[in-house]
Amino acid sequence: MIIWLNGAFGVGKTTTAQMLATMRPASRVFDAETVGYLLMQALTDYRFSDFQQLPPWRTLVPIIASEISRFTGQDLLATQTVLNETYWTELQQGFSQHSLEVFHVVLHARAETLAQRIRADQEDQNARQWRLSHISDYLAARDWMQVTADLVIDTTTLAAPEAARSILRAVEARR
Repeated sequence: MIIWLNGAFGVGKTTTAQMLATMRPASRVFDAETVGYLLMQALTDYRFSDFQQLPPWRTLVPIIASEISRFTGQDLLATQTVLNETYWTELQQGFSQHSLEVFHVVLHARAETLAQRIRADQEDQNARQWRLSHISDYLAARDWMQVTADLVIDTTTLAAPEAARSILRAVEARR
C-alpha cells in the first residue's frame, strides 16, 4: 500500500508522514520529488517549469514506489502535492497497474494558516515565495482532491501527531 499525503505546500505532509512512520514501523517515507530531481538532471535539454508536467515522472513514480515496496516489504508514505487532476489520475492508473493499493489522504488548512506556516518555515526559505504563490492553485484544486480522497483531515488547528493517528486509524479500518 502507498499512503499518499496530498495537499497544499505547508500543510504538514512531511511532518505528518514522519510521525506516521514512527507509529507504523512497517512503513517508510517515499518522496516522489526525488524522481523529479532525477528527471531534471537527465532531461536538461527539455524545458519545463514543473517535473510533474513530464510524462516520465508520472510513469516512473508508480514503478519506483512499487519496486521499493516490493523490495522492502513495507508500505510507503508518499508526501507530494499533486494539484493537477489528470496527473493524479495517471498516477492512480500506474499504481493500479503495479498492484499497489493507494490510500489518498488530503491534508487541508485554511489559506491564512498555510501562509503563516510557509513564512515560519526556516528549513526551506528558498522555496518560500514559490510555495506562497501556489496556495491559490491548491484552493482551485481542493474540490477534486477531496472528492478523490479516502480521507480528508483539516490540519488548521490539528497537530501532526493527531493527524498521523487519524490516518493510522483510517488505514487500519480499511484493512
